Amino acid sequence: MARHSILQLSGLNFQVTEWGDVGAQPVVMLHGIRGYSDTFEGVAQALLPGSRVIAFDQRGRGGSDWDTQRNYYTDTYVADLAAVVDALGLDQFDLLGHSMGGINAIVYAAQHPHRVRRLLIEDAGPGAFEASPGATRIRKELATTPTVFETWDAATAFMRALRPTVTEAARQQRLHNMLKQMSDGRFTWRYDHAGISATRLNPDPARVPDLHPHIAAIACKTLVVRGGRSDYLQPEMVQAMQALNPNIQAMDIPDAGHYIHDDQPALFNKVVADFLGMPAVRQSDITKGYTCSTN
Repeated sequence: MARHSILQLSGLNFQVTEWGDVGAQPVVMLHGIRGYSDTFEGVAQALLPGSRVIAFDQRGRGGSDWDTQRNYYTDTYVADLAAVVDALGLDQFDLLGHSMGGINAIVYAAQHPHRVRRLLIEDAGPGAFEASPGATRIRKELATTPTVFETWDAATAFMRALRPTVTEAARQQRLHNMLKQMSDGRFTWRYDHAGISATRLNPDPARVPDLHPHIAAIACKTLVVRGGRSDYLQPEMVQAMQALNPNIQAMDIPDAGHYIHDDQPALFNKVVADFLGMPAVRQSDITKGYTCSTN
């Protein structure tokens, strides 16, 4: 059963979602640019009862406050993460980040080497944010996403076109977490679409970090999980990460795109549980179809 709470930090309210016993090994999870904490529900369930899974809606999303200054940059997200884990009293924890959350996780782990026990990066790395086909796709999606839908069916059709490979159940879960109904019956986003899009489409170059030195500085055991058909994190980018740091292992999960935890949830959950040393007690037996590489 998920528990929701609000932390007031840096002048904003942050919604925190937790699963599991508060005395268990903490695992903090960071969602992507249009994500939300409940996207990790399935991963969390796979790690119970041995883990305390903590996710929070990053600023501008879900139940957390929007930033009126549109301060949606890595340095701020990392400061938010530092404030959240300090407020929760987490001395050391495992850290998982997807896409934008993966970038934030990389920078935090590099800056706080004694706080992160193990690091798991889902489809993120140097170069992917700037120059990959997936980055081009994301920018196009942000520029063309409607701000309002006349009906729920219209929103469903939009999401089906945007995420054709995930199940209908996953699409509906995403919509229920990302949309809210307006007084006139139409639906709009629960995240700061205008502000987040503005900083992604026209970022301040001085605030877009070079991830290479951060990758080199990571001191903990790290696993980079790439979707086998991802258009975002490219194989050569993963190889470059491994060349920079011998702590990094890498794994491809087949028939998964950028949203691995949506496209191949059972395989992804098992990979996470195995890497963190926790039995995936709620998983049926799964054939290991992924491939792994180490330095």
